[in-house]
Amino acid sequence: MANDITQLLEQIHIGNKDAEGQLVDVVYPKLKNIARKQMRSERSGHTLQATALINEVYLELFKSSDRSWDTRNDFFAYAATTMRHILVNHARKKNTQKRGGDLLQVTLIDLPSEDQKEDDLIILDEALSKLAKIDERKSKIVELRFFGGLTIEEIAQVIELSTSSVNKELKAARGWLFHKMKG
Repeated sequence: MANDITQLLEQIHIGNKDAEGQLVDVVYPKLKNIARKQMRSERSGHTLQATALINEVYLELFKSSDRSWDTRNDFFAYAATTMRHILVNHARKKNTQKRGGDLLQVTLIDLPSEDQKEDDLIILDEALSKLAKIDERKSKIVELRFFGGLTIEEIAQVIELSTSSVNKELKAARGWLFHKMKG
């Protein structure tokens, strides 16, 4: 399957429009599972559903002229980043509408938490942005795991590290984020 996705991406790069439709058919189930998992971690009654999230991800992926994804891993990494931005923008829009409220703390030991709210997502996004300025790789690992739903093995392929190194980086990133978000 990974080879199929990479081949379809190559076809898209050379301008084959049919390959976009084929890519959607191939990656939709994986992205749908990622979106469902992500939406389960949101509060009940969330106004954005998994299907709508996937539709927005596809719109962003295919309207972009900068398609810097050459492989399956590049594609899913880009999709994870896109999903993060969509969820954070949605949370910011909701937060602006309600103008304040109690902020909940997110424990990064059990990401994603069951009682996560939009505010938590905004706090996490801000902390991840700060982490990216200090250590972009750690930030990317958290993003791929939390927003992209990638396994440790998949992250290791994307980042080109060993799985033990990914685990160490993820543990360090979680500690740093927990400290930043708590303060």
